[in-house]
Amino acid sequence: MEYLLTYYDKLFGAAVEHLQIILVSMALSLAVAMILTVLCDLHPLISGVMLSFLSMVYSVPSLAMLAILIPVTGLGRTTAIVVLVIYNQYLLLRNFMAGLDGVDKSVVEAATGLGMSSMQVLVRIKLPLSKRPMIAGIRIALVSTVSIATIAASINAGGLGTILFDGLRTMNASKILWGSILSALLAVLLDWFLGAVEKRL
Repeated sequence: MEYLLTYYDKLFGAAVEHLQIILVSMALSLAVAMILTVLCDLHPLISGVMLSFLSMVYSVPSLAMLAILIPVTGLGRTTAIVVLVIYNQYLLLRNFMAGLDGVDKSVVEAATGLGMSSMQVLVRIKLPLSKRPMIAGIRIALVSTVSIATIAASINAGGLGTILFDGLRTMNASKILWGSILSALLAVLLDWFLGAVEKRL
C-alpha cells in the first residue's frame, strides 16, 4: 500500500497507456474482423482456409511474434498493436462465423425468398441474430489483448507491463504485485463491462 500511495501517479499513467493500447488494438481488430467475416460469409470456401491459417498464426507464442515484427515495425507501441490485431483475428473471426452459422437456415431461406441479396441477408438478418456469439468473441479477444499488451512492455510498448517487468528486473515485490494486480483488474473490469452490454442486448 505504501508503494501505491507513493507512486499512484506512475501507476495511473501506466494504466492509461495500457488502456490506450487495448482500445486502439480492439478498434482495428474489429474493423479487420468485420471485413474478413463478410468475405468468409459471402465466399464459404474462404472461411475454412482463413480460420485454419489464423489458428496456425495464433499458435505462435506472443514473444516470438513480437520479435518477428521488430525488424519490420521497430520497437514500441506500433509493433504491439500490430501483433494484437493479428492475434485477435482468430478469436473474433471464429466466434463471428459461429454466430452467423448458428442462424436458423429457414430464416435465411425466407429472406432469400423475399428477394434479398446475400449482403442484405447478412446485414439485416444474420448479424442482428448473432449478437451474443459475437459479443462473446469480443470479450475473449479483449481479455487476451489485456494480457498480451502486458507482455508487449518487453519491447518498450509501455503500459502496466512496464511496472511488472521493472519489478522482475530489480526483484521489487511491490512493482511485481501492483503490475499484476492492475493488469488483472483491468481485464476483469473490461470483461464485466462487455458482459453488462451483452445482457442489455
